[in-house]
Amino acid sequence: MSRRPGLGKGLDALIPTSTTEEPKTSGGVVEISVDQIQTNPHQPRTTFNGEQLNDLAASIKEHGVIQPLIVTQGDSPEGYTLIAGERRLQAARLANLDKVPVIVREATEQELLLLALIENVQRADLSPLETAEAYKHLSEQFKFTQEQIADRVGKSRVAVTNTMSLLDLSPAVRQALADGEISEGHARALKGLSRQSQSNALQTVINKGLNVRQAEELARKLKGVKAKKPPKAEPSLTPELEEMQAQLRDYLGTKVNLKYSSKGGTVTIKYYSDEELNALVDKLLKQ
Repeated sequence: MSRRPGLGKGLDALIPTSTTEEPKTSGGVVEISVDQIQTNPHQPRTTFNGEQLNDLAASIKEHGVIQPLIVTQGDSPEGYTLIAGERRLQAARLANLDKVPVIVREATEQELLLLALIENVQRADLSPLETAEAYKHLSEQFKFTQEQIADRVGKSRVAVTNTMSLLDLSPAVRQALADGEISEGHARALKGLSRQSQSNALQTVINKGLNVRQAEELARKLKGVKAKKPPKAEPSLTPELEEMQAQLRDYLGTKVNLKYSSKGGTVTIKYYSDEELNALVDKLLKQ
């Protein structure tokens, strides 16, 4: 099986090194002022955990930025646009650092979104809705098909389709998902309902603390779909019928199944070759 591009490659492999001349440093890492870096306009992540940022800032204040940020040349000669490392940049500013280590790469507008998306997906940093919005951006602005999106971010096409379908949820359900009141599984369970039914079901799920399976059952009831009944257990054979079944198996030399009901039943005889069928017919027709 071929390996999917995107997540299988590091960011360095996805975009070429910039031809912009930089100070000679080992590994292509240079230090630039944090004031020279503007955030990625296509950053798919919209929320950041304040406590985690403060912890990262404290670590950076003590140890510095260990992993360089990735930037591309900005509109001005001395300006740069962030490709990857949004949390590190924010934490560096919280730590009052003047400069941060960076690696300069060339990147198109499309790559700014794609690489920011890939970095966040690699770290599982994006919420389901943020990921869905990023996929939508790739689809609408850059004309990516869902198959192309899946290929670039290392997901299956079905996974991409399911994630994008979260954008069809009612505003109330989307907000509850964003706030962590329900899980992605709960949201998917409510997705097939009308907007009004979604809102009603959402309150039931939250108020009663329903799990995902219970939410799915609630959605089925609201849609008027009855749950499938388990198949009826077949009545067991009486000792007399079991004895008849055994006698038939011994006589015919093959598997025989008796099924009994109050209105009769069936006898099933198995055979596994034309020769066995001919032998069975001879025995059954023997006077």
